[in-house]
Formats: sequence, C-alpha cells, structure tokens
Amino acid sequence: MIIKEEVEKILAKIRPAIQADGGDVELVNIREDNVIEVRLKGACNGCPMATLTLKAGIERIIKEEITDVTEVISVK
Repeated sequence: MIIKEEVEKILAKIRPAIQADGGDVELVNIREDNVIEVRLKGACNGCPMATLTLKAGIERIIKEEITDVTEVISVK
C-alpha cells in the first residue's frame, strides 16, 4: 500500500526545481493499481516539456523511492 504522506514528502523534494521554472505539481490521487495521479500547474500546464518533466523527473524519482508505484500520470 502506497502511503500518501510518503508521496507528498517526495513531491516536496522535487517541487523547488519545478517552481524555479514557474510550475508546480500537486498530488491528486493514489489509485488501487498503484498509479499516482498528479496535476501539473502553472508554467507546466501546456508546456511542451511537461511530459519529460513528468516521466523522466517526477515518475523516475518517485519509483526509485517507492518501488510499488507502477506509473505516474498527469490529470486535469
């Protein structure tokens, strides 16, 4: 079982780098199939690099620390 507080702690570590570029990330939901739903906000919303930030940045870091995570996806 993935604990919300663990995910929030990881996002808190990632957030300053995202905010430095005018964006932000918010945890929306942790699904039963271990998929984490986040919302990219600010400059990240609609940015062409948002997918790279999500997959190569946020997802990679979360999966390193919580091995049960299957995927991190962006939702509106």
